[in-house]
Amino acid sequence: MRKLAVAVALASTALASPALARDDSWYVGVGAGVMIVEDLDLDIGTAANAAAIDHRKGYDFEGVVGYDFGGFRAEVEVGYREADIKSGRFAAPGIPQSVSGAGPLFVGNTDLNGDTNALSFMVNGMLDFGDDDGLQGFVGGGAGVARVSVEPVFAGAFLDDSDTGFAWQAIAGVRAPISSNWDVGLKYRFFNVDNLDLVDQRGRDVSTRFRSHSILGTLTYNFGGAPEPVVAPPPPPPPPAVCEPGPYIVYFDWDQSNITPEAASTLDNAISAYNRGCTGTQVMLAGHADRSGAATYNVGLSNRRNDAVRSYLTARGISDGAISAQGFGESRPAVATADGVRNDQNRRVEITYGPNSGM
Repeated sequence: MRKLAVAVALASTALASPALARDDSWYVGVGAGVMIVEDLDLDIGTAANAAAIDHRKGYDFEGVVGYDFGGFRAEVEVGYREADIKSGRFAAPGIPQSVSGAGPLFVGNTDLNGDTNALSFMVNGMLDFGDDDGLQGFVGGGAGVARVSVEPVFAGAFLDDSDTGFAWQAIAGVRAPISSNWDVGLKYRFFNVDNLDLVDQRGRDVSTRFRSHSILGTLTYNFGGAPEPVVAPPPPPPPPAVCEPGPYIVYFDWDQSNITPEAASTLDNAISAYNRGCTGTQVMLAGHADRSGAATYNVGLSNRRNDAVRSYLTARGISDGAISAQGFGESRPAVATADGVRNDQNRRVEITYGPNSGM
């Protein structure tokens, strides 16, 4: 029990240390479960396989501190395991004799008392399979050192010694989250320490090894790694360009068809609108004149104004085949006037886009 208290204290110290897990961070955990110890075969003095010790089921505790690299975990582990001794098989007379030498000589099977325990310090590596957010499997192993104590009692303690040796283990299990930070799991562990050199109470060398099989329930606290990067959704596609049909109105001086600077600015805006959303649609030019001249003359003047606008548009990339034009003369005034009256709003060309525009 003294060694159990030491192991618990060491595990508590490890768990009290700041730690972090999930991918790219730290975690701490504890585990406990049942253990089966393989028979300890004893070589005593010059007698090979002189005795074998059988155990009852025992218990296995652990405390771990680790780092999760994402798919691979590295951890340090403090473990303590203990099982009561049940019986022994002795193949040579005098081997289970007490230290005083007064115990009976015995060959065969007999009940024993005492226990065997091991305190270990291991470094483990684990490979994880599955999603952190669901059931996850893992396999791995570790290596380190263990202090193994063997204390069988037969008519007194004929062996009460311990030795420290190289230890290794193989591990497999599953775990699952129960919250954003806590995991529970079930783990199998095979633990092995070879080449244990002991001395019995009569001064004879005793050689053996310790092997155990454990099933442990585990509880792990994950301090959380870097948060999952937030991937912004792709921006929505731009809305399809909408054709702005107009009309775009170009004004002219009295009895003129040349493009003024003001008219050029209006035409440039009309061309930009065409290129944004109206490319390939029909362009309609509707030429007009005021009522200051003869009606026949004004039809010709409105056609000349259409021609000036057409030339401006085609020079800047609009296909001539897409352009239709009609001269209305003074028949469709924007502002009604008496015959012979000049009006600057009636001297115009209206540009519209789309089928039947401007008709």
